[in-house]
Amino acid sequence: MSTTIAKSPKKFHKEVENLNNEIIESIKNLKGIDIIKMDLRHLHDAPTDFFIICEGTSNTQVKAIASNINRHVKETLDIKPNHVEGEKSSLWICVDYFNTVVHVFHPDMRKYYALEDLWSDAKTVVYENLL
Repeated sequence: MSTTIAKSPKKFHKEVENLNNEIIESIKNLKGIDIIKMDLRHLHDAPTDFFIICEGTSNTQVKAIASNINRHVKETLDIKPNHVEGEKSSLWICVDYFNTVVHVFHPDMRKYYALEDLWSDAKTVVYENLL
């Protein structure tokens, strides 16, 4: 008979916070722009706890940012995403880490889908662009 030990909510929150910080760092490392973190935990119908949204200026940069997130998070935290979608077109790549879903957009696609507007009641943190 095996026993499972549930993580304390405080420890679990710290692990998700570390994941989010590493994701944001990996986006900044490749000069991703207009980075925001949306806390959806207080919303009833939210599909996850956090969205991290950013954009690249080209399809090539969008793909590079998503790849860098995967590589960096794997190297620093030994966490692989549950699923990655959109790499072929590189207009909108979604990287799913269960509690955090990262959306890396081409600017036109970000405007079109307007996730920030759709989830406007989320608590949002905006990060400065690196120049």
